[in-house]
Amino acid sequence: MTGDLALFVAALAGAGLFAGFIGGLFGIGGGVVIVPVLYLVLTALGVDEAVRMHIAVGTSLSTIISTSWRSLATHTKAGAVDYAVLKAWAPWITLGALIGSALAGLANTEALLIVFGGGLLLVAAQMGFANPNWRMFSELPGGAARASIAGAIGLLSAMMGIGGGAFGVTVMTLCGRPIHQAVATASGFGAAIAAPAAIGYVLAGWGREGLPPWSMGFVSVPGFIMLALLTAITAPIGARLAHRLPQLTLKRAFALLLALVAVNMLREAFT
Repeated sequence: MTGDLALFVAALAGAGLFAGFIGGLFGIGGGVVIVPVLYLVLTALGVDEAVRMHIAVGTSLSTIISTSWRSLATHTKAGAVDYAVLKAWAPWITLGALIGSALAGLANTEALLIVFGGGLLLVAAQMGFANPNWRMFSELPGGAARASIAGAIGLLSAMMGIGGGAFGVTVMTLCGRPIHQAVATASGFGAAIAAPAAIGYVLAGWGREGLPPWSMGFVSVPGFIMLALLTAITAPIGARLAHRLPQLTLKRAFALLLALVAVNMLREAFT
């Protein structure tokens, strides 16, 4: 029991510090690190297979509430956030996140693993191959197109347990926004996703069997507290470095790591 607790604490500490830094540096919310680490730890601790992926995703989303706000505040001080975009996109992102959390409550573990693995491959491809100078449109979409794209970002991110930054950065750069502004503004997408989606996971998992101790639905309270504190420490560091470092080499190396993690999660789903 002591060994299990030590493993849990050590894994949370490492994941929290690294996820906060990655979230601030790349504007991706840190969930791409937290979800697979939590899933592996919960597996090692013998948590019921039927709920372990739900807990990993729900707990990850709860921690992104802290990470995204700290990153957003740091980017705001640098003058890089387009708040007009946030105000226009946030309602649709939030709606998509609520729908995504509801769907996740109905999904089984294999479905969530497939969604996470497939979505993570998209994130890895975007980070590894996308050129920030590529342009498909001269401006961001409005009307029904904006509602559909923003809603899809919220839905997929809520089912994956990530902040939506990777998808948001891709959309914004393809629509002509500078990369630093895209990263800064997309960090705010996490705020629109995380809080409503985390509440959705609490409600969807309330009273379910097989939950570990000190859980509120599909959110682990100890995991939330520890990860939120640690990610809040390192997120501003990553956000500050985002404005100083050439990111191409770092992003490609990290994209390879994400791709390997994604393949492993898909293997888990199909075996």
